[in-house]
Amino acid sequence: MDMKKMMKQAQKMQRDAALAQEEINNTEFSATAGGGMVEAHVMGDMSVKSITIDPDAVDPEDVEMLEDMVVAAINEALRSAAEASNARMSSVMGGMSIPGLM
Repeated sequence: MDMKKMMKQAQKMQRDAALAQEEINNTEFSATAGGGMVEAHVMGDMSVKSITIDPDAVDPEDVEMLEDMVVAAINEALRSAAEASNARMSSVMGGMSIPGLM
């Protein structure tokens, strides 16, 4: 294969990967816990955007349950973001893993 052609393909793949990563970073993911009592919104860059807590979930006698629901909702939203990121990057890279690109 022509080295110049390979370099062009690698550069295109790198640009595509950067665009895909930017797209992922700007995508919002959400998840709920406790039957919808707690909802977490995260961004594809793994930052937490917001947490919504139903007032009925606030029980001063059982703060631990609320804390657990918040953690569960955040973890599920982050898991969704990571799965979407991996799937998107895998499709862009065609299953290849090139150090420095991912």
